[in-house]
Amino acid sequence: MNKYNNSSSKESTRNDSVNKDPKKQNVEKIDSATEEPNIQHSADEIEINKATGEEIVVEELDLVAQLQQDLAYTKDALLRKAAELENVRKRVQKERISLFEDARIQALQDILPIAEDMNRTLEASATTEIDPSFLQGVQMVADKFQQLFEQYGVESIHETQVPFNVDLHDAMLRQPASDESIPSNMVLQVLESGYKIGNRVIKHAKVIVSE
Repeated sequence: MNKYNNSSSKESTRNDSVNKDPKKQNVEKIDSATEEPNIQHSADEIEINKATGEEIVVEELDLVAQLQQDLAYTKDALLRKAAELENVRKRVQKERISLFEDARIQALQDILPIAEDMNRTLEASATTEIDPSFLQGVQMVADKFQQLFEQYGVESIHETQVPFNVDLHDAMLRQPASDESIPSNMVLQVLESGYKIGNRVIKHAKVIVSE
């Protein structure tokens, strides 16, 4: 009985000494004090990392939006440049065609007087004695001119009894018509034929017009 009481008292005394030990109590306090700030610090770091991640996402979205805007602007600029280049190409092509047409018409205008002289020679041969071989040569040259005009679409302006048109005719003379049924301002006679290519006149016909 006394042994049990003694052992109990010893154990109690040991516990009391431990509880009363100031070093051990301070260690427990320090451990308990350091645990809570670490938890709080970790939470703050998570919040900071989260905010930083959101900022990075926003910056990346802004960058993507800016790149898309730049891409749309670049595409629009390229389309405009392509359209301008196409317009320039069409304009240059049109100018080249126009220059070619002008050069061709100028060449035909230079040839026309020679062809007309050949035709006058053939007309004069009807009332003049000309060597048949010479006349045959003239006819061959006149035929060559006619083939050339047909090749380039040259049409003769030689119609009579048609309304006078300043775009087609040059009025050399105005006179009363021999037939009273012919109205005023009609082509009575073609003194010199004119020529045109399509709607473009390369030489006006010289005509006599009714009064």
